[in-house]
Amino acid sequence: MLTDEVKIKVVAGRGGDGRVAFDKVKMSLGPTGGRGGNGGNVYFSGVTNLTALNKYKHKKEYYADDGKDGKGDRSDGHSGKDLFLTVPIGSVIHNLDTGKDIDVVEEGKEILVARGGSGGRGNFYFRSSTNTTPKEAEEGMSGEEFNLHIELRLIADIGLVGLPNAGKSSLLNELTKAEAKVGNYEFTTLEPNLGSLEGIIIADIPGLIEGASKGRGLGTKFLRHIQRTKILIHCISLESDDVVRDYKIIRQELENFNPEMLQKKEIVLLTKTDLADPKEVEEKTVEISKLNKNVLTVSIHNWDEIQKVRRIFKEAVEN
Repeated sequence: MLTDEVKIKVVAGRGGDGRVAFDKVKMSLGPTGGRGGNGGNVYFSGVTNLTALNKYKHKKEYYADDGKDGKGDRSDGHSGKDLFLTVPIGSVIHNLDTGKDIDVVEEGKEILVARGGSGGRGNFYFRSSTNTTPKEAEEGMSGEEFNLHIELRLIADIGLVGLPNAGKSSLLNELTKAEAKVGNYEFTTLEPNLGSLEGIIIADIPGLIEGASKGRGLGTKFLRHIQRTKILIHCISLESDDVVRDYKIIRQELENFNPEMLQKKEIVLLTKTDLADPKEVEEKTVEISKLNKNVLTVSIHNWDEIQKVRRIFKEAVEN
């Protein structure tokens, strides 16, 4: 099961305390207390593993190491070990305490999320011509701690959208080597599936219904995955008694969720041509063409149609 949102708390390390100490060697008396080490930072980085959020389902708090206290020989304490956490590429880290959002869009790039506290100065750093035996030292500073909401938004070149049973999963399996679950009932797809068509990433977004943007059905849970796709493929089954209505429903839900969705390049794909007679296919193609000129028809059982879809998908991404 793909986990696509979690809430966790991260705590950077506390800085070590400064030390109060004096040289015990005769004729060399003086302050020798060192500075405490800095607390460890908390970093996030992106990985290609889409299940990377699963590990946060049960453990909710993550701590970087504290810095060590200063030493008595003018030596600073060791800094705390940094904490490195991973999230899938495409994740958005919402800082619930500051309101800041961080997009994770590059694999391996380390992003500082919580800074460790500074180590306190030891008495060696307080020496002066008027105070040769200072007995003061600083305590280490606390590290930053934040509550985070991490949300996965898939990064894909092409997003397949449509009502339940529009044939999206079957098409993805045919175009790529994906092994998406297929069944003749609503919400067969309960999580997004990805496949690669010669390096082009295609995402099969779970079926939407009217009212999805308001939480009906699977609600907004998967609408957000469409936001990062470059091209939207509206899959509409030729089994539908009104393909124009189905197209408008999905368009309306996209607009309700985020009006910018309607600015993406679109292709309408009428699926399951094998279940309709040629006259019906032609009539429904003409109907939908009045709203969108980019219309294709396909059956996963028709090799020529699948090859045509492959070619047009690649051309759409390249252009």
